[in-house]
Amino acid sequence: MSLILIIDDDKQLCLSFAKILAQEGYRTESVHTGRAGIEAVGVVHPDLVVLDIRLPDMNGIQVFEAIHESFPKLPVIIITAYGSTETAIGAIRKGAFDYIYKPFDVPEMLQLVEKALLAGRCMSSPVEFNPDLGRLTDREALVGSSAQMLEVYKTIGRVAATDATVLIRGESGTGKELVARAIYNHSARSNKPYVVVNCVAIPETLLESELFGYERGSFTGAMHRRVGKIEQARGGTVFLDEIGDMPLSIQAKFLRLLQENSIERLGGKEPVNVDVRIIAATNRDLEAAVAEGVFREDLYYRLRVVTIAMPPLRERKEDSQALAQYLVARLSSDMSMANPGISEEALAKIEQYDWPGNIRELSNALKRALIFNRGAPIQPEEVALPRSDTGDSYQPGEQQQTDQILRNWVRAALTGEKKERLFDHCLDQMAALLVSEALELNRGNRSHAAKLLGISRPTLHAKIDKYRLAADNRDE
Repeated sequence: MSLILIIDDDKQLCLSFAKILAQEGYRTESVHTGRAGIEAVGVVHPDLVVLDIRLPDMNGIQVFEAIHESFPKLPVIIITAYGSTETAIGAIRKGAFDYIYKPFDVPEMLQLVEKALLAGRCMSSPVEFNPDLGRLTDREALVGSSAQMLEVYKTIGRVAATDATVLIRGESGTGKELVARAIYNHSARSNKPYVVVNCVAIPETLLESELFGYERGSFTGAMHRRVGKIEQARGGTVFLDEIGDMPLSIQAKFLRLLQENSIERLGGKEPVNVDVRIIAATNRDLEAAVAEGVFREDLYYRLRVVTIAMPPLRERKEDSQALAQYLVARLSSDMSMANPGISEEALAKIEQYDWPGNIRELSNALKRALIFNRGAPIQPEEVALPRSDTGDSYQPGEQQQTDQILRNWVRAALTGEKKERLFDHCLDQMAALLVSEALELNRGNRSHAAKLLGISRPTLHAKIDKYRLAADNRDE
């Protein structure tokens, strides 16, 4: 559960905001002076700091600078009044995650909190290559010793030390985002911001202002200047996921960024110089998109300075057993349960299947198996395949088998090792499965998943964080 430190001299605001965050599944600590805030960061080690720019003993920017010097990867959200916009923008240029105006809109603030926590996890959780499976660390890993994966590791090692633009290609679920983070982790920019933008998740009408920011009065409702994601990543790295779906209207402005290292805010008249490294990913056929006229040819050539191709799991089946063992160990740790292991027969079944959803599909299948596992190594029948290699649907009698598996799981929970708050523990395991499956069914679209589950988007966001579900699910 993420811990958020609130630094604000308005005690009533701290109390109210802490209550809202607690309802969304976050833990909070509050202090009311700058010096107390600087001290608290080193003591409680928060995942996020929400910092008011006006404090009784120190300027909020001074507090931010002190925090940022000691903890450069800790995301900080600045709370500012309309009159201190330029001060907040200055904080962004120094490495703050973002800023929001007081009094803030609660849904907007919760959305910003979620984005900041995700960014913090991406920056502070390094990615390993092909780890020793007997040694589970707190790091995510690119697993595999196939020839294709060894080539991926070598390319990451060579390109990370440079500022070259990288294009990562591969099917959905192959691990493109992990490759991007590995490049960032091993680069000279690893202590600078890492900003993720999903070009599909943001509506076209908002993507330009999200990327490049806007000036006051540039459109109806633009009451103040806004810094975009590119400027927020100043000195760091921008990961553009699904760049093949970037609208043509924005591709020209993005091309200028790659050519001139400058951008122009929406409604702006002067270019803004920025120093960022671009890593892009796509599962689309960009050559076909260029031929169809939906992707600029000049942008295509600018992006593919270095290309990394992520192989689908069906083309590196020799890695599937190692991946399964790693995922079982990692998922068990994430779910705070003992690692039951996985049988040789189950591993053989996994290796035979093509996994059209790649590693993401394999991970979801193993998570389902763990939720209903009774402590023994995972067996072949517990690894439910969404469809067979022949495309057949589930056979008659599978519903009864599923009901029996559920009943056995409940009985094992009731008669097994005693746990505190057993009822809540079982409900959490089932809730994690529900949320994970709703996201999977809706291809990661959180708004649709929330609607399917009958809960609000902020509640869904809190559950994703609480159950440590995949961070690459899409928003609208």
